[in-house]
Amino acid sequence: METHTVRASLLRGFLGVLSLLVLCSTAAFAQNGKTEVLWLGQAATRITTPTGKVIMIDPWLTSNPKTPANFRTLEALGKVDLILVTHAHFDHFADAPALARMHKVPMYGPAGMNQTVSTLGILPAELAPRFGKGGTIMPFGPNGVKITAVRAEHSSELAWKNPATNKDEVHVGGEPVGFILEMENGFKIWHMGDTGVFGDMRLIGDMYRPDLVLIPIGGHFVMHPADAAMAVRDMIKPKFALPIHYGTTPQLRGTPAEFEAALGKAPGTPRMLAGEPGQKFDF
Repeated sequence: METHTVRASLLRGFLGVLSLLVLCSTAAFAQNGKTEVLWLGQAATRITTPTGKVIMIDPWLTSNPKTPANFRTLEALGKVDLILVTHAHFDHFADAPALARMHKVPMYGPAGMNQTVSTLGILPAELAPRFGKGGTIMPFGPNGVKITAVRAEHSSELAWKNPATNKDEVHVGGEPVGFILEMENGFKIWHMGDTGVFGDMRLIGDMYRPDLVLIPIGGHFVMHPADAAMAVRDMIKPKFALPIHYGTTPQLRGTPAEFEAALGKAPGTPRMLAGEPGQKFDF
């Protein structure tokens, strides 16, 4: 009996030390690991966190004319741990339900949009959790990524083909949002989705101090390059700005060159990250 007790005590001690080592290793990885941002055209963005969690935002891939050829199937994304959708328009929502079903992971989005998604049976409620502006989620636990929904100035209608009637319908898509993502090591990303300029961009910048902003520049439905440049330079003031949501349709005429020219080169100006869809950026 004494031998058994000693062995059990030693085993508990060993397991305790092992758990501590795993926790320390994970914390060190989060501290020293990189955040990878892979932009795939329009607003579609794959973010890999310092501890290896994969978050897919606004996945429009299979019919997006700007999607790189090697990412035109959903399987090409590899593992996905979470999906975020900023609003219900096709060019942000299109592949999200299929991706959620494929990986059996939640598709977080505006509460009104996800209410419609579950009511119509596009996804079961457990894969379409409701989430609203000002709300914060920590889907991977208390030491994981922190995601906050913030304002976007846009619309959000959900177009859907009714399988019973084969007719196109338009449903409530809730209010559009952007997402602030704080990585495990403190690096912060603001994915704006689709938006025009609004005064609270300055407030959101002051509150969350994002290091990187993914900002739409195409014009017509979203900011044009001069507005976007003013927003990041004078209101948000991140370290980096990655222009998105341009060049996929004739209306989205804004270009990164126009955005960069409008930014200027004054000291302290955010650095524009230039690249084609499919390019990765490490932070």
